[in-house]
This record gives sequence, C-alpha cells and structure tokens, in this order.
Amino acid sequence: MSLHYVALGDSTTVGVGDPLNGSSTTDLSGAGARPGEGWRGWASLLADSLASSHRVTFSNFATSGATVPVVATEQLPETGDAPIDLASLIVGVNDTLRSTFDADRIRDDLDLIAGRLTARGALLLTVRFHDHGQVFGLPKWLRRPLWRRIEQVNLIFDDLHARYGGIRLDMADYPEVYRRDFWSIDRLHPGERGHRKLARVFADELAVRGVPIDVPPDLDCAYRPPSRWADAVWMVREGAPWLGRRAHDLLPWAARMAVAQFARPAAIRSSGVPLPPATNAEVQRLEA
Repeated sequence: MSLHYVALGDSTTVGVGDPLNGSSTTDLSGAGARPGEGWRGWASLLADSLASSHRVTFSNFATSGATVPVVATEQLPETGDAPIDLASLIVGVNDTLRSTFDADRIRDDLDLIAGRLTARGALLLTVRFHDHGQVFGLPKWLRRPLWRRIEQVNLIFDDLHARYGGIRLDMADYPEVYRRDFWSIDRLHPGERGHRKLARVFADELAVRGVPIDVPPDLDCAYRPPSRWADAVWMVREGAPWLGRRAHDLLPWAARMAVAQFARPAAIRSSGVPLPPATNAEVQRLEA
C-alpha cells in the first residue's frame, strides 16, 4: 500500500526541539529553519514508522515561525494538486503571540486549507492546544488572556474537525505535556521526548483507523531535560531577547485584557446581575 503524507505548519512540525545532533539547546525561533535543516521532529518520526508498513511519500512544507495565513498562502500551494492520503495541520500558536491576531481570518484560512486538502482525499491530523502559559509558568494576568486566544484557535479547530473529520488530539489529555522533560530548553517546542510522544499517539490513532504500522515510533530516547543552570543561561542569551521582542508587541494588549478581566467581576458586584462570558466579538473589540 502506498501513502502520500504532507505536513504543514510551524516550527513544531519542522522538528525544532528534536535536533539530529542530539543537542539539548535550541533557538526559540528555530532560526528560520525548514525541515531537514538539522531537525527531525514528530512528523518525520511518524513518516518513518509509516514506511515500516507502506510505500510512503513524505513532504514536509512546514516553516519556522509560520502563522495560519502563511500556511494558506505559501505552504498550501506548494503541495500541488495530486491526491493526498494524510495531511497534518498544526499551526496557530504563533498567531496568538502577535498583535495582529485575527480570529476571523484564522477561521477562513483554516477552512480553506482543510477544504482543499480533504478534497484531494486527505485524512487530516490536527491537535487541540494545551495551556502554553502553564508550561511557561507565566503570571495569571498574562496567562489568562493568552489562554483565551489559544482557546479561540482551539474552537476553530473543533469546528474544522466537526466539518472535515480526521484525527484530532487534545494535548491537554496527556499529563506529560505539563512535565519539564516533555519540552526543549525553550519550553515552546517539544523536546525529543515530546516529539516522540506526538508521533506515537498519531500512529496509534492511525492504526485504529485501519492504517497498520509494523514499527510504531519509539518512545525511548536519550534526551534529558536541561539543568537549572542551562535553563538560566539560555534565558539570558536567547529567552530574554525573544521575550523583549514579543513584549513590545504583546504587553499593551495583555494589559488591556487584564484590565477588562478585572472590570467584568467589578461590574457584576456593583450591579448584582451576573454577566455572561465574554463573547468572541467582545474579545475582538478589546483587542482592537
């Protein structure tokens, strides 16, 4: 049986965090990396396992730093128009970290991508994102608005799954997602253990769907989480500069969202009438 598998997405699908040379230190951005440039990652691990039972054609179009519009306008056209059996689509976190976040644009672009891939026969592989703020250990005032954005992306992917089907993993279902050894030194990209886990879970789900895999992705790895000293050194050299660049973009928005969160309970107390949860439209107005 032959399988044509295409992977689209951002640095996680590039493989950042799972270096081929076994190093435990990575650049937060992946230095603009593309697949094969020193990274392996979950998609490649899954493709290798699929090849244990099938003739596999694997094309990874993911790019580091990609947002949903980038996948729609740049990566999707690269896939051509031939039939596809499997297509992974993991993207959206980079969108939540930008002041240009636009849930409506994300919804339209993801629907376009999924529609075109499934029209060519693809079984979609997607995820529901976990709380990245918990992994980072962010303060609640910043973690909550970031989670609200992530949940908006999750709800869009929920609708996508309901419409187009496929395999949908909820990352929050796996307790190890909140363990340090799941992540590379930047805590944004999975480490080797995290990439192997993602590949293995997708492989197990594919097997349930009738796609046999003789040799599933191995969960054993040599990766060890960085020491506290390595964490500290990385934060000074790489993390702080990156946070500084993102803070210039995100902090004004996060501050507005934090004020809005405190204002709503205050309004409830003063009026005595409970307010409904903030709608997506309200969130968009607050972010404007």
